Amino acid sequence: MINENDSILVFEYFTASGEKEESIISEAEELIFALLDDLSDFNVDLVINRSYEDKVKDFSNVNPILIDENIVDWLDANAADFENAIFIAAEVDNALYNITNILEENNVKTYTSSAEACFKTSNKFETYNALPMEIPQPRSFKFKIDPKGYWKRAIENLHEKWQSEDPLTPLKLIIKPLIGVDCEDIVIINDIDELSYDLEEIFPPGSRIIVQEYVVGTDISVSLISDGKKAIPISLNEQYVTIENDKGEYLGGKIPYESEYKDEAFEIATKAVESIEGIKGFVGVDLLINSDEKDIYSVYLLEINSRFTTPYVGLRKICNFNIGKGIIDLIDGKISIDDLDTSLDGEVEFIKSDDSLEIRRL
Repeated sequence: MINENDSILVFEYFTASGEKEESIISEAEELIFALLDDLSDFNVDLVINRSYEDKVKDFSNVNPILIDENIVDWLDANAADFENAIFIAAEVDNALYNITNILEENNVKTYTSSAEACFKTSNKFETYNALPMEIPQPRSFKFKIDPKGYWKRAIENLHEKWQSEDPLTPLKLIIKPLIGVDCEDIVIINDIDELSYDLEEIFPPGSRIIVQEYVVGTDISVSLISDGKKAIPISLNEQYVTIENDKGEYLGGKIPYESEYKDEAFEIATKAVESIEGIKGFVGVDLLINSDEKDIYSVYLLEINSRFTTPYVGLRKICNFNIGKGIIDLIDGKISIDDLDTSLDGEVEFIKSDDSLEIRRL
């Protein structure tokens, strides 16, 4: 538990490691500065790249720790000096799992998901297998892109098997990296004859991928808070996702999203989060509202993000409780999850571009 005079270690993976690509860093900056605003009542030890020295001087409660190295390397050497931590990281390069594992090995109390939960949710096929059968998910299979090209015939055989179960409905496939974020490196196969060895330009030999049946519909997500056992949904979010040249790109979203399937999406997302032990703090669940009215499932679960996700920066502007402080008080046992006021006041939209993340009330 954080006492009044104790400090909490805070960082965001990209701003701490010195990432310079604008399309990445603009979103990362919004996330970390939003979290710092939420934690204004706490003494914060903030690990951040030296290039941000001038930007953190305005936070009177923040002790900046300026570094010039990768945050994972820094944590390896310094994590043992801290008792509590809350951080933001994505699955890129397995950073989310590696960071959490380092903190746990050094007995740092985290206000984010456990390393084991991060491992299961970072790996899309682990998530697929970990969830109970009653949670609708697109059929999925894991492959390795082998150097001899056997993967192509294996995917063709899988397509043939799945297509035979419903021969009158053309089957489309979607191929994703086993561990990936923000729709990166997604390939859609509209016709199995389109499957070629050109796929190796995106997924080189040795890559591990997940192949799923492609379900057409509306991309949504649910933002939740979890105390590690019980989860409570805060908002249903519209996701702005485009697919061009069979590639997916995440462009932002709108909160809240009104849908007749809201309750169903909330139920699926809550059950999924509570089904994997160790998920806690702010988390997001990606889902899809099925456009095929003949399908028995109206909503499909796509993946679980056991971490802070982009909707946080918009949600905190219309949420009736302080999300960052609420997470800490919740996990410290100062409040019950049922005490959280999850009502929203207004609408907000957040749009990603190459060099900015624009957030505006509607």
